[in-house]
Amino acid sequence: MSNNKNIKILHLDSNHPLLWKRLEEAGFVNEYDYTSTKEEVAAKIHNYQGIIIRSRFKIDQLFLDKATNLQFIARVGAGLESIDCEYAKTKKIELLAAPEGNRNAVGEHTIAMLLSLMNKLNRADTMVRKGQWVREGNRGCELEGKTIGIIGYGNMGKSFAKKLRGFDVEVLCYDIQENVGDENAIQVTLATLKQKADVLSLHLPWTPETDKLVDLNFIHSFVKEFWVLNTSRGKNVVTDDLVNGLKSGKILGAGLDVLEYEELSFENLFVDAEKPVAFEYLLNAENVLLTPHIAGWTYESHEKLAQTIVDKIKMIYE
Repeated sequence: MSNNKNIKILHLDSNHPLLWKRLEEAGFVNEYDYTSTKEEVAAKIHNYQGIIIRSRFKIDQLFLDKATNLQFIARVGAGLESIDCEYAKTKKIELLAAPEGNRNAVGEHTIAMLLSLMNKLNRADTMVRKGQWVREGNRGCELEGKTIGIIGYGNMGKSFAKKLRGFDVEVLCYDIQENVGDENAIQVTLATLKQKADVLSLHLPWTPETDKLVDLNFIHSFVKEFWVLNTSRGKNVVTDDLVNGLKSGKILGAGLDVLEYEELSFENLFVDAEKPVAFEYLLNAENVLLTPHIAGWTYESHEKLAQTIVDKIKMIYE
């Protein structure tokens, strides 16, 4: 693909080596800068037609104004919230993400969290290691006969629903898009989902509409007591209110792969030396399962994400 030889791509984060290799094979010119400040990168960004990022820093209007030759921004991940998408579109910049690359990983991780929570696997394991052989106190719940409510029925929500096909459960989904239900989930109103769900699983982007979605009113508008799973974005849930729900028993347990306190890069928590009280509660709660934003972070998804981005970049120049 010799027509790509003048397309220079700046890689701002390290990714699976396949990404660099396949782009090179397709004739693109790869360069990388994993260490410069945002200002230093902005000063030279006019030299590039493409950027490949994960979440190192926010691509804002000031940055985009300096990217005078930019034709695309590719994010090796599912969401684009680290990019000022509307402004980028006014500059005719193509925005690429790769939710297809890690949807299977997220679906499997969500299932793992749910089964672990309902069967108290973490608590039981910890107790046995301490020499405590407690059977009655670790009696679990079965998924059979339960209703699973999925909010956000895109790549991730669909993957989770597909994994649930092996269980005798009812799967409902709610989404702002119409007609997204399929053979794995029945699309319903939010009111119906809140009425019927025994489990709530969030598979949402972080937007002004979803920010702090799960608050006290939201939690108490569910008819039943329920489990909460969040493998989407931490800021979709108000942690203080989640803890309130856990303490009152309205929330039976929570599986959280993401936290409200995460930085935009997802590499660190905002947590200072003094942890927020709600976070301290989560750390000590036996009915809470925490993972460090790794639901889509498997060996397989690492490669799939890279290949998805390669395919989408090549499509722009076909």
